[in-house]
Amino acid sequence: MSVPEKTKEEPTATKQTSVARSAGIVSIAVMFSRVLGLVREMVFAKYFGAGFLTDAFVVAFRIPNVLRDLFAEGALSVAFVKVFTDYQINKGEKEAWRLASLIFNILAVVLSFICIVGMIFSRQFVELVADGFSPEKIALATTLTQIMFPFILLVALAAVAMGVLNTKGIFGVPASASTVFNIVSMVVGLGLAFWLSGGGWTSSPDKNAIPDAASQWAIIGMSIGTLIGGASQLVMQLPSLHSVGFRFMPVLSLADEGVRKVLALMTPAILGTSAVQINVLINTYFVSSIEGAQGWLNFAFRLMQFPIGLFGVAVGTAAIPVMSRLASEGKTKDLRDTISSSMNLVFLLTLPSACGLIVLGEPIIRLIYERGKFDATATSMTAIALAGYSIGLTGYAAIKILSPAFYALNDAKTPMIIALASIVVNGFGSYFFREWLSVYGVTPETPHGYGHVGVALATSLVALVNFFALALLLRKKIKRLNGRNIIMSFLKIAAASAVLSAVCYFVYYLMLGRFGNDGYWLRFAEAFVPIGLGGLAFLIVAKLLKIHELEQLFGTLKRKFAR
Repeated sequence: MSVPEKTKEEPTATKQTSVARSAGIVSIAVMFSRVLGLVREMVFAKYFGAGFLTDAFVVAFRIPNVLRDLFAEGALSVAFVKVFTDYQINKGEKEAWRLASLIFNILAVVLSFICIVGMIFSRQFVELVADGFSPEKIALATTLTQIMFPFILLVALAAVAMGVLNTKGIFGVPASASTVFNIVSMVVGLGLAFWLSGGGWTSSPDKNAIPDAASQWAIIGMSIGTLIGGASQLVMQLPSLHSVGFRFMPVLSLADEGVRKVLALMTPAILGTSAVQINVLINTYFVSSIEGAQGWLNFAFRLMQFPIGLFGVAVGTAAIPVMSRLASEGKTKDLRDTISSSMNLVFLLTLPSACGLIVLGEPIIRLIYERGKFDATATSMTAIALAGYSIGLTGYAAIKILSPAFYALNDAKTPMIIALASIVVNGFGSYFFREWLSVYGVTPETPHGYGHVGVALATSLVALVNFFALALLLRKKIKRLNGRNIIMSFLKIAAASAVLSAVCYFVYYLMLGRFGNDGYWLRFAEAFVPIGLGGLAFLIVAKLLKIHELEQLFGTLKRKFAR
């Protein structure tokens, strides 16, 4: 009896190892992308600060960026990977490649039309999501939106390329696409900013002042650079697409069975995978009257996205093809084990990250952003917004596993219903928390107090509600979810993370009280010494608690070094 059991468990272990290995590849690629993304944000903070120009850019980029998540990287990726995997298993490579060409061509036609409409009605979109803007800021944001709207077309095609490559076991190249985006958009954007502005620009310390023409031309240059960066994400994947066998076919048919399957999954998935981004648009509306809030929330959201991208998205990206294949083959037990092991891995990597960002948000932001036009007030307001976002970080990352699991099971309606409910919750939560926190932290520089933090808290609340609802309903759908294992793993990781938080807090405030925070290297030490000691404390406690995922990680590293 023992021999069959051993044989039966081997495929599950192999799948889990495959997910972990692929997630490691994606994590390395995403790490470079996130680091360069932070460098890009540092450039913005230094040259444009947190005020008129940054607010206009953030709103302008947010509109096509949210559409990208709606139609491209979220809904389209999971829907396409599921159907493309089914075609490879059941219909063969030829039909799978034809489906890929059909999706490419339909996207190009449909999104080109959407881009034209978006560019024509850019002003109306800006006024809708940022009605608290002044007429001058609306005018600038409208121009930037018109420039960057085609971004959605470019990254949607790049998302299809990523889906194809991931199903073929290639994760590094598509995961590196955003690294190329950050480099190109930053280098080209800055170059165009200096060229269009005539060699430089200045801005008034008054955040309400209308920037001069040179400053506005500079931010236009950054917008053009962003669009060119979007194109680079697609172009850099084309050689790999060709190498795995993709050949473009000039076919176009909405009646094709595969296209209909992708659309059937994608339509509800548009809401199901993009609730947080839709909620970010709602948040933009609620803080549009708070000067500087768009920048504070954007910089905080970027930092919160760092561990989500590094760990949550990495694990999710690696797990999606595996879950799709297991579901197509009817291997429910292996699917369940893959989901639970992926969840535990996300908890291990994101829970301590969230605690670290909450405790050390201010020194991290001071080190990264506080220079040039980004002052101490901006640091403080961004740090408290980061704490608000970080509360929901782990839930947000875990959704990257749970939502695709439903799509792998041909159920896109459940995530859609939960997402719709969460959007309503976010609307009420944003209003309530904004009004509640607006009376705290009021100063001449911040007349609205911590009102902007309210929408960050509402976003976290939505992520956690979404996570719990998806977990409970998925458990019901596949009978069980290895819940006891997940809960025990979470509690152990939470205990180790609490120790990490205490160590980081004590070390940081001990250093701050003794040395102050003047000078780059002192700021560097006050950010990284607590991180290092806190991380060491986490590893020691996690080792003592025998956290299984950490033991697996250590085992993998030992094998790699042994080779």
